[in-house]
Amino acid sequence: MLLRTKIVLIGFICLSLVSSGMGCGPGRGYGRRRHPKKLTPLAYKQFIPNVAEKTLGASGRYEGKITRNSERFKELTPNYNTDIIFKDEENTGADRLMTQRCKDKLNSLAISVMNQWPGVKLRVTEGWDEDGHHFDESLHYEGRAVDITTSDRDKSKYGTLSRLAVEAGFDWVYYESKAHIHCSVKAENSVAAKSGGCFPGSSTVTLQDGTKKAVQALRTGDRVLAADSHGNLIYTDFVMFIDRDSTFKRVFYVIETESGQRITLTPTHLIFIGSDNITQAEPRMSAVFASHVQPGDKVFVFDAEQSRLAPVNVKRIYTQEHQSSFAPVTTQGTIVVDQVLASCYAVIEDHDLAHWVLAPVRLAHWVSSLLFSSQPRESAQTDGVHWYSKILYQLGTWLLDSHSIHSIEMSVYPS
Repeated sequence: MLLRTKIVLIGFICLSLVSSGMGCGPGRGYGRRRHPKKLTPLAYKQFIPNVAEKTLGASGRYEGKITRNSERFKELTPNYNTDIIFKDEENTGADRLMTQRCKDKLNSLAISVMNQWPGVKLRVTEGWDEDGHHFDESLHYEGRAVDITTSDRDKSKYGTLSRLAVEAGFDWVYYESKAHIHCSVKAENSVAAKSGGCFPGSSTVTLQDGTKKAVQALRTGDRVLAADSHGNLIYTDFVMFIDRDSTFKRVFYVIETESGQRITLTPTHLIFIGSDNITQAEPRMSAVFASHVQPGDKVFVFDAEQSRLAPVNVKRIYTQEHQSSFAPVTTQGTIVVDQVLASCYAVIEDHDLAHWVLAPVRLAHWVSSLLFSSQPRESAQTDGVHWYSKILYQLGTWLLDSHSIHSIEMSVYPS
C-alpha cells in the first residue's frame, strides 16, 4: 500500500511539471488518447521554428562568448551521458560542456534516438567552442548549441533526427548540412526559457451573453465559450491565469484561416486540428503545438450562425511580436480565442494529462463558487506564475532526480 501511494504521488508530481517552466502546462490529444503520431522529417535546410535562431521566438540573443577564465564558465556543465557519443576531436572535453538546458534537451533526445533506432546512439560532433571555429556570435561559444548526427552516420536518418530534436524540446533546430543537424537552446536566465506564454492580452473570447472580451480583462467566474470532449460548444467558467505578464514582449505565431480568422498564440501552445466531421462519438480532434500546424491543416472555428464549430483550412502562418501574454485556464480546459478553438495548455503535447494535473484548481474553484457568489469577481492575482504551478514545480524537482524527470518527460513524447 505504501509503495502504491508513493507511485501515485510521484506520478502526480511528474505529470505536474506544468511548466513552460510552469507557464501553460502540458497537453497532447483530446478525447480518446491518440496513437503515437508519425514523425515528419525536416527537409534539408529547414529550421523550426521558422524564425531566425537568435530571435525571441527561437533561442534568443547572443549573450557573449564564454571562456575557461570567465566568470560565466560556471554556467557550463559536463555531459557524461554514456548513451551519447562525443566526437571531441580537440581532445579537451569541450564538446561535453554545455548549459544545463542544452544538456537536458540533449539527454532527452538521446532516449528518443535509441527508441527510434535500436542499437543506434546520438552523436555530438560540436558542442562548446573555445577555439573560434564558428562564425561571430555563434551560440556554440556559449555552450547553447550542438551539432549532431547518429552514431552510424546514416544520412538518411538526419531528417527524422531533426524532427526528434524538435520533439525533445530544443528551442531551434536546423537541418543545416548533409553532415549534421544544428540545435540550440535559450539562455538559462532567459525569461522566454522559463515561460511559454499563451495569448496576447488583446486576444478576445466570447462571453455567454454574446459579447466579446479581451483575454487580459477576464475575471474569475466569467463564462466563456469553449468545447467539450466531443467538440460540442459549451460555456465554461474562467478559473484563473496560470501565468500572466502585462509588459514582456515575445514572438507569437499567427494562424490565419481561409475564412479570415486569425488566432495568435505562442509556438508551444496547443491548438486543436482534425477532420471535417466533428459530430461523431469519438471526434478526430488532436491537440498539437502551434508551431506544428501547417497550411492545409484544419482548425476549428466558431460558426455563430450554425452555433457550432466548423473545420476550416489554415491559409498561412506567420509571426508577430506582441507585448503581454496571458495563460487563461477554464474548467473545461479549452477556450475559443479569436473565434478559434484552442487548449488552455502548452509546452508538452498532452492535453489530457495537463487537464488532470489541474484538477485540484478546478475543484477549489467549484467549492468557492458554492460558498460565495457565482458572479464574476475581480481576482487578486498579479503578474507572474500562479503559486500552484510554482509549488508543483518545486515538489517535482525536490522529489525526483533529473534523470527521472527527463525519462518521464520523454515518455509522453511520440517515439
